[in-house]
Amino acid sequence: MLRVVFSLALLALAGCQWSQDADINGVLAWDRVELIAELNEPILHIDAREGQRLSAGDLILQQDDRLMRARLSESEAVLKAAVARLAELRRGPRAERIVAARAGLAGADAEADNAVAELQRLEKLQRQRLASVEALDLARTRASSSQARSRMNRAELDELLHGSTEQELLQGEAQVQQAEARLAQVEIQLQRLQLRAPRDGLLDELPFELGERPPAGKVVAVLLAGGGPHARVYVPEPLRARLQQGSRAQVRVDGIDRVFDGEIRYISADASFTPFDSLTERDRSRLSFLAEVQLSGAGVETLPGGLPVQVSFDGLNL
Repeated sequence: MLRVVFSLALLALAGCQWSQDADINGVLAWDRVELIAELNEPILHIDAREGQRLSAGDLILQQDDRLMRARLSESEAVLKAAVARLAELRRGPRAERIVAARAGLAGADAEADNAVAELQRLEKLQRQRLASVEALDLARTRASSSQARSRMNRAELDELLHGSTEQELLQGEAQVQQAEARLAQVEIQLQRLQLRAPRDGLLDELPFELGERPPAGKVVAVLLAGGGPHARVYVPEPLRARLQQGSRAQVRVDGIDRVFDGEIRYISADASFTPFDSLTERDRSRLSFLAEVQLSGAGVETLPGGLPVQVSFDGLNL
């Protein structure tokens, strides 16, 4: 008789253990988006206030952009010069430059011919001892210098006649690309001096005041993104196989009488806390899987983070 009573008690206890509702404790949390200052510039004006709901693209604050605009003008000028230089290399020299180079070469040749003739005359006089050695040396120097200028002018004319080389064109194209990249970088930095909301959400915090100069890399605004918070819960191992992304749930928030609808937006594929390999078959129910349940319905946008919640899933029991 005692054995029968004990067996019935065990069955009753087991029935209580596995038929209770799948209520899981958790906590409310918002998706926090921290916006940082990329440049150490003063805040000129603040266009939003803490607690204000923002849409993606709404302006939050504006930093001083005068220095960056000056760099933008400089970058635009460098790009224009690089484009003009490349166009010149592709077009080749103008006809006027070629005419001028031909004239320069003709003048240099005439000067060289005169210098050589003068040298020859002084050499003849020197043999007759009618010219000094110093005068002859000076004539040799002038002849050599004028011949060098003539060769240089001829090389310049040849360069103009043959046009730009392939290497010069490649260098010109690379300079244009470098100038374009620099201009794009400055434009991005200029845009980021206007701090805008990257997503819809609630502006939670503005750590700096008007006129302050936030250090580069510091958080200047905190946005609670999305239309409402989510519940962070740890799903026990017996329920994990029956839950997936999109599974429906009911969420009860401490201090609020109503029940909010919820839907799993994320559930971990890996167990938390105790490693699976260290558990016996009897203890595997201690495994937990992190899940995020997105709340929906009227009033969710006003729920603060950190509140305790109880989450139950449709048709599931522990």
